[in-house]
Amino acid sequence: MASGPYSPGQHIDGFRLEEQLHRGGMGVLWRVSRDDLPTPAIMKIPILLDDTDPTAIVSFEVEQMLLPRLRGVHVPRFYAASGFEQQPYLVMELIESETLRSRANGAPLPADDVARIGARIATALHELHRQKVIHLDLKPSNVMFRPTGEAVLIDFGLSRHDQLPDLLAEEFRLPMGTGPYISPEQVQQHRNDPRSDLFSLGVVLYSLATGEHPFGNPTTLRGLRRRLTDAPRPPRAVNPQIPPWLQEIILHCLEVDPDRRYSSAAQVALDLSHPASVTLTERAGRTEKTDGIGDRFSRWFRSFGSEPKSRGASQQLARAPIVMAAVDLSEQWQALSDELRSTVRRVLQTEPGARLSCVTVLKTARIGMDETTDGEGRNLHILRLVELKHWSRPLELPAERVTHHVLAAPDPASALLDYAHVNHVDQIVIGSRGSSSLRRYLGSISARVVAEATCTVTVVKPPRPRA
Repeated sequence: MASGPYSPGQHIDGFRLEEQLHRGGMGVLWRVSRDDLPTPAIMKIPILLDDTDPTAIVSFEVEQMLLPRLRGVHVPRFYAASGFEQQPYLVMELIESETLRSRANGAPLPADDVARIGARIATALHELHRQKVIHLDLKPSNVMFRPTGEAVLIDFGLSRHDQLPDLLAEEFRLPMGTGPYISPEQVQQHRNDPRSDLFSLGVVLYSLATGEHPFGNPTTLRGLRRRLTDAPRPPRAVNPQIPPWLQEIILHCLEVDPDRRYSSAAQVALDLSHPASVTLTERAGRTEKTDGIGDRFSRWFRSFGSEPKSRGASQQLARAPIVMAAVDLSEQWQALSDELRSTVRRVLQTEPGARLSCVTVLKTARIGMDETTDGEGRNLHILRLVELKHWSRPLELPAERVTHHVLAAPDPASALLDYAHVNHVDQIVIGSRGSSSLRRYLGSISARVVAEATCTVTVVKPPRPRA
């Protein structure tokens, strides 16, 4: 096995070392080049000494195993790897930005900035979970951003893939993670629930919004286990400038029981992107810790010897889809609207963990000014929102399972497609008014949605007249 030290200009398997970017206790990062690489690249070389921590070796193996399987803008592009038989290394795309740690050092940040950053991270986590991977070490130093704004997750040494061996769990019997950010179930050595990443995201949001960690910086197992019993101090008690909707989202992520957290990262991203639609519970109004000895004992009793209801990433996502109902509120199509609601009810009965987004489009002119009020001076946007909420009321859904959105756009089909794409909708339920020669020639809204949507689309027809 080759060993350092290395110097600029040296070659390793055809890669030229250009500049050492970082040296830590377990590895060194080099900027490297090769003629056929489409982007700047970075080489990660582990430091292997006689007293090297075995977990560092296994973590490197895990990252070598996972990174080649990952795709998309939210992870670095993989280029090459070499095992421990000779010189171990990983070569991947170099993301030309600082990590989120630089922003976190300036916390507390304004609420809008926290929400914008959090939504991007949640989107990246959702895409990772869709690839059957749980990160399990989310923290500011493992988040970067592309020039186009997308969050990029890095360092998959502690991660878990649904369909691959969990080398860390097989070889070690201690919690794996970073003290301030580790989830309660990771403390209990359970590593197969994607909602663990949502807890860590809650810690990140808390830190960005307050400048503090909700559970301090524990360095012992006893310190880590306190998050199984102790509730965090409410963010607004630390920073009164935090709005109730942001505290609601943060504390929802930080629930000890995974079943009481958000069901998916896509649902977190949805709330962070649409704060006006966040349902406020008693969590939003807390200004001090309200858990007493009884609450802590109850949490301890539930966690003592318990087995968290852990699921793999793909299984959990399948249980927590986002369903979008594209609702036409025109009076002449009332029967179709009612049929749409009946179809949505049937869909939700088969998906008890689903979130429903009720969406309608307020069509605007492509050129010129639009009227924002009706003949009686009432705000059209508010009227549509009220009508939309009235439409969904017979579904009798808990407030936290349904949101309502009025989109203003000249092209309803494009607006619906864009909303579904940005908010990671899993299924669209949309009505079709019927057919005519003109509509067949021009194309209908529902036809475009069916043709262009990247998710499942259920088209509802008007009920047939009774004979």
